[in-house]
Amino acid sequence: MKFLTGTVSFLLLISTSKGEPETKSPTRLELEREIKRLEKLREEIKNLILKNQQVLKKIEQEKKKLAEERKKLIEETKKIQKERYKKLAKVFEKAVDEDPELAAERISKLKDPVKAAYIIYNMKESKAGILMDYIDPKMADKIVKIISQIKNHEKK
Repeated sequence: MKFLTGTVSFLLLISTSKGEPETKSPTRLELEREIKRLEKLREEIKNLILKNQQVLKKIEQEKKKLAEERKKLIEETKKIQKERYKKLAKVFEKAVDEDPELAAERISKLKDPVKAAYIIYNMKESKAGILMDYIDPKMADKIVKIISQIKNHEKK
């Protein structure tokens, strides 16, 4: 701003000191108007910057809030999944007592070996062992690998 005022003052001095016709250079009034216009623009820009900073701050707060909500939702989903696998494990434990071959056939037919592994992981060891004896060998191999990964992950 000081630079702008100094430049305008310098232009005024030049235009009036040399005796040049005033039609070539801006008049003092025009320069003052230009200074006021530029000062007004400067204030508008400052206000816009402040508003943008406030908006950015709100966005960052919302982002943080959403991240926390997402984390809670993921934790809640995991908790629900664990409960679901525990209930399924109880169902399969009863099925092993009644007909281990049928229970093993149902586990073997699951398309996702991860789900099968979590179900067996949540079963009592003795019943899981009986069930594993009857499961298709290829599926049993996948399940054992997944269960070992689950156990390694829980140790950490």
